[in-house]
Amino acid sequence: MARKLSKQKSALTHIDVKGEARMVDVSAKPATERMAIAEGRVTMSKATLGLIVSGNAKKGDVLGTARLAGIMAAKRTSDLIPLCHPLALLKVTVEITPDEKLPGCIVRATVKVTGPTGVEMEALTAVSVACLTIYDMVKAAERGVRIEAIHLIEKKGGKSGHYRSGG
Repeated sequence: MARKLSKQKSALTHIDVKGEARMVDVSAKPATERMAIAEGRVTMSKATLGLIVSGNAKKGDVLGTARLAGIMAAKRTSDLIPLCHPLALLKVTVEITPDEKLPGCIVRATVKVTGPTGVEMEALTAVSVACLTIYDMVKAAERGVRIEAIHLIEKKGGKSGHYRSGG
C-alpha cells in the first residue's frame, strides 16, 4: 500500500506526492556531458588470486570475461533497474586490478554520456556485474570469495554538479 506524503516535494526524486514510484521526467533537462566512476572489490585467498593472475582458472580468462560483462551490463542498466532511463552511452571502461594486499581484485568502471540524466547507475551496475562475474568464474576454486564496497567514486555534470567521495 502506498504511503501518502504531504503536498511538499519529496527529497526522493523517484517517489511522487502520493508516495508511489515513478520514472523522473527528464524531457525538459538539457543534454550535457555527464560522467560517473564507481568501484568495488572482490576479495579471496592468495591461491585463488594466483589462479586468476596466472590465467589458470578452469573457466578461462577471468579478468577479460569480467571486463566484458561489466561493459555489457552498463549498456543494459535500464533493463535491470526499473526506474532508470535507457541511455545511449558514449564510453564505458572497466578496469580490473589484481591486488595482492587484499588479496583480490579492484574493479573500477567509468561511464560517459551526453544526455539529460546521469550515469551513476550504469557505472555501479558495471562494477556489480564485473564483480559477480569474477565470483562466478572462481567459485569452483573458492566459495568464500566476497564482493565488497561497491560505491560511487565520482560524478560530473548535470544540475547537481561535481561529486567526489571522501574515501
